[in-house]
Amino acid sequence: MMKLLQQLVPIATLVFVVSSMLAMGLALTIGQITAPLRNVRLVAMSLVANFVLMPAAAVLLWRVLRLHEPLGEGLLLLGAAAGAPFLPKLAQIAKADLAFAVALMVMLMVITVGYMPLVLPMLLPGVSVNPAQIAGSLIVLMLIPLGAALAVRAKLPRAAAALQPWCNRLSTLGLVAVVVLMVVVNFQKVVSVFGTRAILAGLLFIAIGYALGWVLGGPAPGTRPVLGLGTAQRNIAAALVVGGQNFKDPSVVVMVVVVAIVSLLVLMPLSRRLAATAAK
Repeated sequence: MMKLLQQLVPIATLVFVVSSMLAMGLALTIGQITAPLRNVRLVAMSLVANFVLMPAAAVLLWRVLRLHEPLGEGLLLLGAAAGAPFLPKLAQIAKADLAFAVALMVMLMVITVGYMPLVLPMLLPGVSVNPAQIAGSLIVLMLIPLGAALAVRAKLPRAAAALQPWCNRLSTLGLVAVVVLMVVVNFQKVVSVFGTRAILAGLLFIAIGYALGWVLGGPAPGTRPVLGLGTAQRNIAAALVVGGQNFKDPSVVVMVVVVAIVSLLVLMPLSRRLAATAAK
């Protein structure tokens, strides 16, 4: 039974990611997505938060909490991996700026592909990163579906309007399935880190990320929560690729998985809370 559930995790993730990209592309135009990137200050603060402050926060928590080295390495991998595919869905739940969420996700993902191979070998000597493996999933699972949906939205707006709600429902079901399956399949891994301060480190890491994004997200009520969610939610896939290739100790990957689960369990209710607050 557990083996079957393990096999369902990547399938649910695939369904969620592809349907999310289709739903976002069918709802937006290229102009709407690129418009937020013309805000130079917002782009600069987004890069600082994700590629300077979050790696620094990971190192700080590693040292202050005296995490075991493999757990600290896993946290640092997450600090360097930005651009979570969950961001647009979280922004949608929060009723925040969806166009900025998609633009931010794509920008951070693309930069992560070049950033991790350059920075991680300096922070973690002996680590080598193959950018092609990270870029492959980015292009096939995210950019191609997003681009195709944007093309449909531009050429066939009526078809896009009809298809978008169905893709949106499918992405919601996929997200729920991913969260449930990850918790069930990795329950023993989560239990195994009790007493190591790994979960505390994950919670603090997420809180720091959200606070940094909120503070640096500018005065607009739609962009602050997006940058907060986008900084707190890391690129789990990229961190897992690097962790699986470079570290013999399984605790590195376990740390990535644990923080992934904790972040979803924290940020989904937070997104709903943000939506309720915005409606008042």
